[in-house]
Amino acid sequence: MDYRPLGRTGMEVSAICLGTMTWGTQNTAAEGFAQMDLAVDRGVNFFDAAEMYPTPPSAATYGRTEEILGDWLVSRKARDRIVVATKVVGPDDRFGYIRDGSGRLDRANVEAALEASLRRLKTDYVDLYQLHWPERTTNHFGQLGYVHDGEEAPTPLAETLGVLDDLASAGKIRAYGVSNETPWGTMTLLKLAEQGRGPRCAAIQNPYSLLNRSFEVGLAEVAMREDCGLLAYAPIAGGVLSGKYLDGARPPGARMTLHPGNTRYLKPQAEPAVRKYVTLARDHGLKPEVLAGAFVVSRPFVTSSIVGATGLEQLETQISAAHTALSPEILDAIEAIHREHTIPCP
Repeated sequence: MDYRPLGRTGMEVSAICLGTMTWGTQNTAAEGFAQMDLAVDRGVNFFDAAEMYPTPPSAATYGRTEEILGDWLVSRKARDRIVVATKVVGPDDRFGYIRDGSGRLDRANVEAALEASLRRLKTDYVDLYQLHWPERTTNHFGQLGYVHDGEEAPTPLAETLGVLDDLASAGKIRAYGVSNETPWGTMTLLKLAEQGRGPRCAAIQNPYSLLNRSFEVGLAEVAMREDCGLLAYAPIAGGVLSGKYLDGARPPGARMTLHPGNTRYLKPQAEPAVRKYVTLARDHGLKPEVLAGAFVVSRPFVTSSIVGATGLEQLETQISAAHTALSPEILDAIEAIHREHTIPCP
């Protein structure tokens, strides 16, 4: 397993990060334990959670994923061996059951969120604490174009950073990162840190895959020049890049079968691109999901690729992408497909 610097924090994380968002809905606690055991055995030292997990989110399951992770950390006496990441929610009408329902990234909400996460994780510190999405209106979650809302009054980024600074000083977080963030938001936070107003952002957790290379437009340069690398989520586009959903197929037990409303990577324009990537992989003797995952891991601005699985065989396959080198011929072919099908699923 390859290990890479997590920003300028001094921590090193595996090129593969174990995503946890199915534990508590699609996966039982026992299955989550089995995934963590396998991941550690294969060299993974980085797990990513969130207070809102598992997905799809609900009041009944809120926080369950962190509880499963916390139970495993205690059971395996593994806290010192794992880089634990989790997140605080931003505003969303679905989350009226979380604190005051506002999703503001102010002092009261961030502090309360972290304290609750620490209890569920059964630890007294988090290695990487992430802002799950911005409080301000911006272009994320599948939106490429930016539409400005001049009437909103989000919590100033300087205020949020000040809270994170206090939490770091108290030893409750070792570092912080952003998620679903833009170049403006990331650079504003980095500038505030340079002014001495809080800790430096360590990572950007955004979507990145063969179907969504929007990170390369603006943020890749930030990641490289500022040592603030990408934690790539959905590297195989929710399983779509495996090819299992082609021609309208919905395999029993698959994510898109169980949750048909999740259409981010099932747009009509995705199908021809997926078909070409699947054909390319098979022509070179690779599983399509391995080609997709290996491409993500190979990008110089990627710190870690966050993989999720509901079964151990799936997890083994996705971890194997970290050990799969793509030839110049394959990389050239990927670029040719990308030029024809550019960001079909932002």
